[in-house]
Amino acid sequence: MAVLDGFRLDDRVVLLTGAGRGLGRAMALSFADAGADVVCAARSVDQIEETASLVRDKGRRSIAVATDVAAGDAVKALVRATLDEFGKVDVLVNNAGGGTPGMDKTLPELDDHEWRVGIDVNLSSQFYCARAVIPPMLTAGGGKIINIASGFGLRGGRDNYMYVAAKAGVVNLTRSLAVTYGEHNIQVNCIAPGIFPHTPEAEERWRGGKYIPVGRVGRAWEMGPLAVFFASAASDGINGETIAQDGGGLAGGIGPTGWAPKIALSPESME
Repeated sequence: MAVLDGFRLDDRVVLLTGAGRGLGRAMALSFADAGADVVCAARSVDQIEETASLVRDKGRRSIAVATDVAAGDAVKALVRATLDEFGKVDVLVNNAGGGTPGMDKTLPELDDHEWRVGIDVNLSSQFYCARAVIPPMLTAGGGKIINIASGFGLRGGRDNYMYVAAKAGVVNLTRSLAVTYGEHNIQVNCIAPGIFPHTPEAEERWRGGKYIPVGRVGRAWEMGPLAVFFASAASDGINGETIAQDGGGLAGGIGPTGWAPKIALSPESME
């Protein structure tokens, strides 16, 4: 096999959650470039319809399925729609997730509902999707699962509880799935993105990457090639791994290189 042929995804079917914008859309287009058909799932119908249209513009098949991945029954319906349309699921990308209500609260202020929503959106959703696709993958003789975590799954964050705990859970969910299903030719790996701002305000917050060793924030298109690698035969020997795509941020320590939270010191601590 020629080296680049190992990265092709010709006629593979990729089920991608959180496909409406940002990193999800970038990955969808990269999968299409590599030859895959793409099922675009998210709650925002207009956004996933646009992503699906862009995939079809590249000559690949694509459908958009409105789905709340935090609901197990909705995920089962998503997988049924995928099987009805394409007859298989070769690759699952668990990309959906993000901030939820309560992330700006202190621990005593958080209520049970906010905790559960944060965990369900960012962790339970990936469990539901894996649970739904693994049976058809076993029937087909194998598959690939790519879980999207976060740098916050590998470090703590001040007043950041549900998101950090959920993303850390994604890392270990990845490992458990990998050791359980690796012998069945299902490889499960994880990408932990660093700072990929989607707005000028977010870009300003991170000052253009001042605190990141490569000197800049991530660019959405850069997620695509790594996702294609994990989806392709080129990664068949890799299982249970988490790759941080963060410009070296985690390599610099517990926080982005050169950055530390401002903590007021008491007079006693200065003695």
